[in-house]
This record gives sequence, C-alpha cells and structure tokens, in this order.
Amino acid sequence: MANGRPSTGERVAVIGLGYVGLPLAVALARGQGNRGPVLGYDIDRTRIAELQRGHDRTEEIEPARLAAAKIDYTDDPSRLVGQDVYIVTVPTPVDAANLPDLAPVESACRTIGTALAASNGIDGAPIVVLESTVYPGVTEDICGPIIEQVSGRKSGEGFLLGYSPERINPGDRNHTVDRIAKIVAGQTPEATQKLAELYGRVTSGSIHLARDIRTAEAAKVIENAQRDINIAFVNEVAMIFGRLGLSVHDVLDAAGTKWNFLDFRPGLVGGHCIGVDPFYLAHCAEAVGHHAEVILAGRRINDQMGAHIADRVADALQRYGEPRQPRTLMLGLTFKENLPDLRNTRVVDVVQRLKKRGHRVDVHDARADADAARDHYGIELMPELPKAKPGEGEYDCLIGAVAHDAYRNFTTEDFARLVRPGGLVADIKGMWRDADLPEGLGRWQL
Repeated sequence: MANGRPSTGERVAVIGLGYVGLPLAVALARGQGNRGPVLGYDIDRTRIAELQRGHDRTEEIEPARLAAAKIDYTDDPSRLVGQDVYIVTVPTPVDAANLPDLAPVESACRTIGTALAASNGIDGAPIVVLESTVYPGVTEDICGPIIEQVSGRKSGEGFLLGYSPERINPGDRNHTVDRIAKIVAGQTPEATQKLAELYGRVTSGSIHLARDIRTAEAAKVIENAQRDINIAFVNEVAMIFGRLGLSVHDVLDAAGTKWNFLDFRPGLVGGHCIGVDPFYLAHCAEAVGHHAEVILAGRRINDQMGAHIADRVADALQRYGEPRQPRTLMLGLTFKENLPDLRNTRVVDVVQRLKKRGHRVDVHDARADADAARDHYGIELMPELPKAKPGEGEYDCLIGAVAHDAYRNFTTEDFARLVRPGGLVADIKGMWRDADLPEGLGRWQL
C-alpha cells in the first residue's frame, strides 16, 4: 500500500454484512496474507450477535464456512480506525418516488470519514472502495466529498477512492464471489493495481481493469437494467399470448430451439437489484437531459405484472364457478425460490390485488421468516399447510408463486388436500406444467 506495507498485509474492513458483504468478508478472510482477521462492521447489533454465534440469517454462508472464517465482527465504529482498505457494501434502494436513496452509502462514508479523522498520525492513504450499485459519479462526486469533509483529509492524497461492483446472485452456488469475474477501478493507476491484487486473492475468476471509476459504475448499473428489460419483453408477450389462449412457456420452449434466442422467463421481478437498479440509470439519464424511455417502459411492464397475474387468475376462477368471497392459498412470498429473502418481493402485489377482487388470501412460504413477513408487509404466514384428506381441500384457488422445492414436486394428492373439487390451480412459475391434477380441477398458467 501507499504506507509502504507489502501488498499481502492489508488490514481490510467490510462495511455492511448483508447478502453482499458477508460472502465477500468470508472470501477475503480465506485469502492468503491478510494482516489479521477481516473486520466486519454492521450497524445492526442483532446481525452482529447472530454472526458471532455462527448464524447467517441470509443462508448465503454455510455454518462450517462461517465458523472457519477469520472475521472480527463489530458494530462499534471506533474499531474501524487504522484500516488499509474500507469496502462499502451497504444497500442502495429507491424511495417512494423511485428516486435513488443514497442515505445508507452517505452514512457509511461519514462513518469511514470519522475513522480516518481518528487515524491521523498513522502513515498512508487508505483506499475506500464502493461495491454498492450506483450511477456514474457517485463514488467521486458524492462519497469523496463526504469523506473529505468528515475526515479532514483530501481525496486522492489522504485517502484514495475505488469502485468494484458486487455481482452477488442470492442462492447461486456456482457464481459466487470467489468464482466470478471482478471489475476494479481506482482513483489512481496505483490504487487500481492494489485493488486488482486484493480481489485477485479473492476470486479464481478474471479481474477486469476498468478505464476509470465512472466506467465501472456505469457497467454495473446497466447489467441489471439489461436483465430487467429482457424480462419485461417476455412479460409483455406473456400478456399477449394469454389473451390468445397460449402458454408463454410453451411458446418460449419452441422459440428456444433457435441457437441465438435468449432464454428469459416471465414472472414477478423483485429483489434488491433488478427491480431497483434501472431507476438509478434513469435518474442519471434525466440529470443529463435524456429521458430513458426503454428502461422505464421495462420497469412499468414489470411493475404491472403482479396486478395482471392476479386479474387473470381471478377471471379464470370465475369460469370455474367462483364463489362470492373465494378462498385463495398463495404458496411462496420470497422474491426467489429456495431463499428466505423477502426484499422487494412482488408477490405482495398479487396478494393485494386479489384482496381488492374480494379474495380471502392465506399465504404460506416454506423458507421465509414469519416475523419479517409481518414486519415488512403485514402478512401473517401460515405456520404449516392444511392436512386435509384428499378430496376435502378447503381452498377455491391455489397459486404457486415461488418455485420452492417444497412446492415444485407436489403430487396429485397434495393438490386434492388443498383445493376443493371444482377449484383452480394457478401456476405462475410454470413449475406444475407436467403435474397431474385431480379430476375436476381447473388449471391456469402463464
């Protein structure tokens, strides 16, 4: 580093220990040559206590790996004094108007600035690296000035800035932080090289040296926007084909036989990234006088999908003799299968729309935390599924919203235990396309 320590001796602090920060901290701790344990900092005292006990509520890190990682967990900001590298992995959400909410990033920068002020007298210029998804300019135009003001140090001299966007895919055991290609960019060529060395010890994937920090920020913000637009396309064609009496899954299977057809599937676009990041790009575009038509159109389509699905299901149920207040069982609330993650789940859009249509909706999720569902969405999760005998199901409609393994392999008897004779089975994810339904039950799918 700039203080003359060898590159294998960085003292690294990870700020924010969620879905991104914790896996990164574990990977850094495993890297050879770090000077003592990685310092893991989070403002959530409960989260720190859980990690100290070896429990990761996100289920991203297995207990054995967590126990083996040399990480010093803390919620005490004074512990951040004297670090060589600060890596910021806090959330970057949007507000009620879908405008970027940089409050978590700004707060992290003030915390780092305070630590740097207290580090005066310690030689060297630490690197402050942002991993959170932002629009071009945030690292240098917003983060840098905040740290300067609080620390009394000058950006580019008293500390250096860097950007290395996170690419965590929750629940993905193949594209983990220690296997993926990593983009790095520093405020100076020397800072870029130091970051390449640091992340090179973390991942077996390649290291891409971006031209500059703004380029790296721009690359990240378009990754999820591109995916959002592609999903919006298949969601829109699903709306069209539904009116034609066609299953979009059947259509996509046929179209997918062409060698260059992109395999995107329709559904509810939730989570912290894909449903949020396009708004950061659109905000940046507006700031330079360009209205982001395609990007925002994709967002509108995807945000409408929950209401569209609910209306289609309610209309289909009417054709099967819908009672005045149909009882509906929603299976799944998380934004993604086989995860407890409820962030920005759009299943709630389906639930709310069905309630407006007069449905009495019960929700079960095999993975979600009941307290989190109650606190974030006001939804009381069923502790378990009904155990009625086959043929005595109590629900008029069963909706498969999330393809948890617990639901994917439902048998004919499972459907018969849950749905009354003459009821409807609605399959949002296409997970029951080949399932045998009890005689007399209706079937709806995208």
